[in-house]
Amino acid sequence: MRDTDLRTYPVKSLAGQSVETAVVHRWGLAGDRRWGLVDEAGEKLNGIRHPALLGLGAQSHDDGSVTIRAGSQTRTVSPPAEGALAPVVGSPGAQVRHLAPSESHADAWLSERAGRPVRLVWQPDPTSRPIPSEHGGQVGDALNLSWSGPLLMCSRASLDQLQTWADAEAAERGEARTGLSMWRFRPNVVVDGGTPFAEETWQEVRIGGQAYRVTERCDRCVVTTIDPTSLAKGVEPVRSLARHRRREGKVWFGVRLAPTGEGRISVGDEVVAS
Repeated sequence: MRDTDLRTYPVKSLAGQSVETAVVHRWGLAGDRRWGLVDEAGEKLNGIRHPALLGLGAQSHDDGSVTIRAGSQTRTVSPPAEGALAPVVGSPGAQVRHLAPSESHADAWLSERAGRPVRLVWQPDPTSRPIPSEHGGQVGDALNLSWSGPLLMCSRASLDQLQTWADAEAAERGEARTGLSMWRFRPNVVVDGGTPFAEETWQEVRIGGQAYRVTERCDRCVVTTIDPTSLAKGVEPVRSLARHRRREGKVWFGVRLAPTGEGRISVGDEVVAS
């Protein structure tokens, strides 16, 4: 098996960026989800309730700054040098605290494009946020602004099987086929090879020279029904997942990973599972 795609999400809930290689930290990939958006009350915003966010792009830079793109317009924001810690709610385990940047012009620009008041926030210390134990966390684990695991891994074989199921559903109902892009699922790592959904049986995976612990399967929500390019909303893949992949009242696709150390990951790395 090989790692065929890598993607980071510099601002949580915004579109991701494809990369050829990335530094691996205990808390996730360099440049991945150190920035987020909150509303006026400090509640985290996400693509489920605010799908317009999925249409905004973001690119991270080595100094921690991020460039946000809306059409042909961009704004670049740097991590704040100092300031008061502001509480941000809506995270599993415990309330997370972030340092809010002072570039209010970026907030106003983002608010106009998001269609509601938003504030851009930065995670100053990703080592201070643990993976919740109920999501497979262990002592020493750390977490960026992702929901409950530093990395999400998906399998091309699993997506191919899901597409087959979705095509059959569409044919049965006389509907047009829905092409399922992998990016609906917002993975960091895509692997090719193996059998569909075999990743759910793995306990550890080594990608290149770096080992990862599989912390849990990933339950999927309705944000996957939003096409990442057109932002059109449909019923797939949740309809097919509900028919074929429903367990414990949820539907499942992909697994979350926790790095066991620090290293590097690159497109083309060999993937060895156990």
